[in-house]
Amino acid sequence: MSLKEHLVEARNRLFKSALAMIPGIVIGWILYDPLMAAVTAPLRDISAERHIVASLNFEGVTTSFDLKLQISLILGLILASPVWIYQLWAFITPGLTKKERRYTLSYLFAAVPLFLAGVYVGWLIWPNIVRALTSFTPEGGSNIMKAVDYLQFVLQLMLFMGVAFLVPVLLFALNAIGMVRGKTYLKAWRFTILGVTIVSAMAAPGSDVMSMFFLAAPLLVLYFGAIGLCILNDKRRDRRLAKRAKETEANADVATPSKDLEIH
Repeated sequence: MSLKEHLVEARNRLFKSALAMIPGIVIGWILYDPLMAAVTAPLRDISAERHIVASLNFEGVTTSFDLKLQISLILGLILASPVWIYQLWAFITPGLTKKERRYTLSYLFAAVPLFLAGVYVGWLIWPNIVRALTSFTPEGGSNIMKAVDYLQFVLQLMLFMGVAFLVPVLLFALNAIGMVRGKTYLKAWRFTILGVTIVSAMAAPGSDVMSMFFLAAPLLVLYFGAIGLCILNDKRRDRRLAKRAKETEANADVATPSKDLEIH
């Protein structure tokens, strides 16, 4: 396939993914008010529990409209995840063998629920992060946040957790097709911890240590959990190969005397 054909294929895949986002965008536009009520619930709880002012500040005339549009786009992206993950898989598979396609297809079915599970986990933990980060505000103080920054905090966290939950699928997929062994992943644990720390620091919604920790910890748990599965898979594969080698040797030993008899 030529470069032009690859570009045309990529454009078509992106167009289909964009079309799949439209229903989610419409739903997000309709459900904007209850979604904003859910997003700002931790701030109301903080105000009531700690007797401080915790609220959002909508700067500018178009801020409310921009937020509504952003929420609609993000929700469309999340709801369309089965489509754009499949489109990504379909764009890559022409370069894979038949066996590799069969493997990756099974991982595709695992990737979609894992991504959605990661988004849901992000939705569950972000109120605790907000409470933890605002706990240092003294009584009688105030936390008047920019609405755009607060929304970016929430959405970036959920999307980052969704992508993080896809890491085990990628690691195990590479291991299953025999490209990387589990012990190879394990040998790079120092670089992995450093890389996860750097990525978490860059992707953390806030500039504080707590935000980085809440992002780095799940990533490391998922990474080392995937390594454990890869090592178990390697042991199972090694046993299967050893058994096959013994059977081949046994068959060869049985066949050798018969050939000697034919010669005599």
